[in-house]
Order: sequence, then structure tokens, then C-alpha cells
Amino acid sequence: MKNRQQNFWMLAAMLTFLALASASSLAQDASAASAADTASSAPAPATSGAPAAKTGDAASEPKFHDRYPRYTLRPGDVFDINFELSPEFNQQAVSIQPDGYITLRGVGDVHVAGETVPELNATIRTAYGKILNDPLISIMLKDFEKPYFIADGQVGRPGKYDLRGDTTLTQAVAMSGGFLESSKHSQVVLFRRVDDKWTSGQTFDVKKMENSKNLNEDPVLHPGDMVFVPKNRFSKVKFLIPSASMGTFAKTY
Repeated sequence: MKNRQQNFWMLAAMLTFLALASASSLAQDASAASAADTASSAPAPATSGAPAAKTGDAASEPKFHDRYPRYTLRPGDVFDINFELSPEFNQQAVSIQPDGYITLRGVGDVHVAGETVPELNATIRTAYGKILNDPLISIMLKDFEKPYFIADGQVGRPGKYDLRGDTTLTQAVAMSGGFLESSKHSQVVLFRRVDDKWTSGQTFDVKKMENSKNLNEDPVLHPGDMVFVPKNRFSKVKFLIPSASMGTFAKTY
């Protein structure tokens, strides 16, 4: 009887141990599954090797002139100012002084050189805003520097030329008298102002364009451009026509 009781309690203890072990195993599996779900739903971490965004890139890029830039006022320009509601402040033939200032009636001196016409309009409205309530004005340029280009170097007539309509590089050369015998057609340089401090220079092979009868690469000039035709390496020596009493000789420049 005693042995039966001992066996019973031993069997009960074994069953209890097995039940506890099974419950522990199930709890570990559930915990692992929950951790896996959490990891899969979490956002992927940033890769250390990926390049970081640079917020200053756009500001550091060079800015070039627009294809159709607005005219900027300069000393010597003349314009009229008309007030729609206060004609007593109208001024005709307002001239920009050499120091960039103009004198406004009832306001005084205001610096306007370097501004476009819309900027000038805003500047004058701000100046008169001290004595008028939201003034409405219109500005008309009367005398200003016309668009131009400069031709220099080995061309027939170097100088400054009005730029009227679309004018290409080869047309500019023709307008300035064409190439001289001493010019280097294959290395014509077009200088263009990028900003107030920098000027870019690009070389064009006009001889190749003319020989191939293909002007697709003939650039259109912008206001203020300079076309420079260099001298070829043979231009330092010019052979003169011999006279009856003298043989052929060379003149060195």
C-alpha cells in the first residue's frame, strides 16, 4: 500500500513537470513571433553609406543670365514718372545721375542704378508711400543704352554695334567688316558675361561651319557679348609685290 502511494505521487510530480515545461516552451515561441512581427513592421534604418542630402547645393550652383534678361538701369538713362491719382508729382525726363541717384519731387534722392523697371517702380512707390496712400505710378523709359555687341581683333571694322533682333556669331563678323587675311577663322572666341564678376569664353570654328555649309552651331548673341577674332601664326610676315627694280622681300610687323 505504501509503495502504491509513493508511485502515485511520483507520477503526479512527473506530469506536473511536463505540463510546466510545455507551457514555458509555448510562451517562448509566442514571444519570438511577436518580436519578429515588430521587427518586420519597423522602418528600415538609414544606410550609413548612403549620401546625405545637401541643403546648400542649390544655393552653391552658379547662376547664369537668363535667355531674355530684363534691362537694368544705369547712369545717363532717362525716364518719365506719371502718378494716376496725384498728377502734381509727375516728373518728365528724370535722369539717373553718375552716382546712380535720381531726385524725386517731394521725396529727395533715391538710388536706382542697377534696378529693372519693375524694381524701379517698387522703389519709387516705397519712397512716396511716406507721403501718399498706396500711390499708383507708371514709368516709361525715354533714353537708355540700346542692346549692343562688340567685335574686336582681326575684323574689318572693330567696334561697338547695335544688337537688333537675333544676330548670330557669323552675322556679327560680317557686320563688322568680315575676316582679315590675318584672322584665324577656326578659333573665334565669344565672350559672355556670366555675372558681375565672371565672364565665360567659348571658341567656335567658323571656318569649319562655313566649309560644311552647316550653321547649326552658330550661336545667337546676347546683349553685351564680345566677338574676338585672333591673329593666325602666319600674320607676322607679309610678302609684298616686287617692283621692277627690286626683288620680292618680306616685311615683318
